[in-house]
Amino acid sequence: MARAPSWSPPLLALQFLTRVPVPMLARLSAEQAADGLARAMAWLPPVGSLVGLATAGVFAGAGTVWPPVVAAVLALMVEGVLTGAFHEDAFADFCDAFGGTAHGETALRIMKDSRIGSYGTLGLGLAVALRLAAIVVLPAGLAVAAIVAAATMGRLCAVVLAGIVAPVRGDGMAVRAGKVPLGRVLLAVALAVPGSVPLLLLRPVAMLACLLVGAVFLLWLAGFLRRRIGGSTGDCLGFAAYVGQLVVLLAAAA
Repeated sequence: MARAPSWSPPLLALQFLTRVPVPMLARLSAEQAADGLARAMAWLPPVGSLVGLATAGVFAGAGTVWPPVVAAVLALMVEGVLTGAFHEDAFADFCDAFGGTAHGETALRIMKDSRIGSYGTLGLGLAVALRLAAIVVLPAGLAVAAIVAAATMGRLCAVVLAGIVAPVRGDGMAVRAGKVPLGRVLLAVALAVPGSVPLLLLRPVAMLACLLVGAVFLLWLAGFLRRRIGGSTGDCLGFAAYVGQLVVLLAAAA
């Protein structure tokens, strides 16, 4: 397989997680794009940091004009446009697939269905409401920092999950990227450090609880997915990313 140029993985990660146009990627061959996409997994956390900075910037700017709850809603609206509600869609699909007792091919079929059911509607609504509430109750400065850290750590959760659970068969992102090797996971951890610095603003007990809860959640989710569908999918990675964001925001709110 032709190896993708070194500049392509971060740009592929940007294209994958956002709607930002990246014309340079048109230069890649199909083989280079496939190789670059697999390597792009390590770059998800820093792209998440950029998304978090955009969301936090809107929140901070809007907060000079409107009350925090209005500013937070506007920030999440802008983020939804920027990302195409990428992780929100995955979260809803995951809830629809696993809210009931579906296993194996049935669960995979539900996740692929573009329609949203009662589990997905309720789950996503409550998740967005919880995220909004956690942002609003924080002091403005801490809220801005927590938004960036949450966006970074959430994407890191997706990479870690992709490193411990192999993808199931199919044609989604998780399958094309394959199981992420340890070296790439460690690179993702290193690239997540700058965006995770705001975690240091938390009290030590809250920071440790955040990391511990995140690790336990990923281990539980990995076992759950192996039992229910035999592996992971792109929607499962997106679900992990969204829950990772919630864990950080809840730790800050606590």
